[in-house]
Amino acid sequence: MVEGDGMLITDDFLPVPVPESLDATYLVPIVGLPKVSPKTAVEGLAGRLAEPVHGLARQMLDSPLMTVDTRPVSEFPELPPDLLTAFGATEPQLARLAAATHLVVVQAEYRPGWPPAHEWAARAVAAAVAETVDGDVVDVFGLQFLDPATALRSLPDEQGRIRLVDWVLVPYSSDADGLWFTTKGLRRFGLLELQAQGVPDHLTRAWGAVMTGAARRLLRDWTEGLAGEEVPAFVQLPVLATVTGHDIAVAYGNPEQHGATAPVLLRLELDPATDPDADSFLTLNPPPGHPGPPGRYFAAACATLFNGIQPDVRYARSGDAMSRAIATARAALDDIRARFLAGLLPAESQLVVKYGLPGDDGPEYVWAGVTSWDTPERIVGASASDAAGDPTVRIGAPVVVEAADVVDWAVLDGTGVIEGGWTQAVLDAGEPPSTD
Repeated sequence: MVEGDGMLITDDFLPVPVPESLDATYLVPIVGLPKVSPKTAVEGLAGRLAEPVHGLARQMLDSPLMTVDTRPVSEFPELPPDLLTAFGATEPQLARLAAATHLVVVQAEYRPGWPPAHEWAARAVAAAVAETVDGDVVDVFGLQFLDPATALRSLPDEQGRIRLVDWVLVPYSSDADGLWFTTKGLRRFGLLELQAQGVPDHLTRAWGAVMTGAARRLLRDWTEGLAGEEVPAFVQLPVLATVTGHDIAVAYGNPEQHGATAPVLLRLELDPATDPDADSFLTLNPPPGHPGPPGRYFAAACATLFNGIQPDVRYARSGDAMSRAIATARAALDDIRARFLAGLLPAESQLVVKYGLPGDDGPEYVWAGVTSWDTPERIVGASASDAAGDPTVRIGAPVVVEAADVVDWAVLDGTGVIEGGWTQAVLDAGEPPSTD
């Protein structure tokens, strides 16, 4: 333990620097000049926006903490269309930006802490202005287009609750060791962005949800550390952070859907940038003592946090609830394959299948994430669980599954099973195993 400059440094906590102030910038592309003042536009939101935020926007408009200017497009740096597209911009939105002659620029500044008044007020004002011109909001920090209704829905309700996924993105890219995930949005609140490296390719959606849950947990710790009258120079974050299914569900705005999952431990490491123009990160690693590559731990963490992908060795007699569950799942295999191939599964979801491995005491059933299903008879994927009876079937290992061996399937998102999982439902209901 070391004490210096009034700050206690221990092996259990990581001191993360706090910026002196935070700012937000939103743009509204328009043709010509606005015909309605920002103040009138914001007044028009009365009754449609939670009063704490509506009042905050009005107060910020009347203070030196916010500016609203209309500038010719030529005076503002060009927004990169390729990055806007990567973050979801549509062709009509890009076309309206290209046709715009002016930009309404909404900027706000505030101290670090909760609530993030600069973000909430600036987004509310920009959305109000965009409504009056039937236009778009551009979130400069996230390089995202938002239609006014979406921007307004992302703002807090009467209890101050938000969906973190409306404020924090989780982009990823490939590198030599797997996938590199980062967050984009935590710096809105003064916190460093998160990153994780070496994530197995088949965990694209599941690990994105874990990153979002980790962001929610750490943001809570961060804002609690900023709750005093004075803004501290550092906030102490736990080196070993816990993430639960509840964290993920709350971050996605579905607290009632969370399951009672065991917590997953992630070790935080400060990764300062060597380039002054680059970002520093908080890196998520396996906890100390974990053997093997990080990707294996990340896969195990996903298996812990998402319902319906645990192996089981319980069997059912012909005609009982388990047999009916298997029959139901198999009858829908052709349909789920067609939807998977057509890209018709819900956004940010993952298809997994459950199949049997032979064993001395009968089959052991394990789950695999589907990566391709080109022919009806064979499914290519990656194991979502470790098999007890086959040492070659390990989390993250590639597998080829015969469709004839599939006994169940499920579609997972950040909150667990959203479709399928009939055999798991039987097991969760306590169906006793058969002795036959």
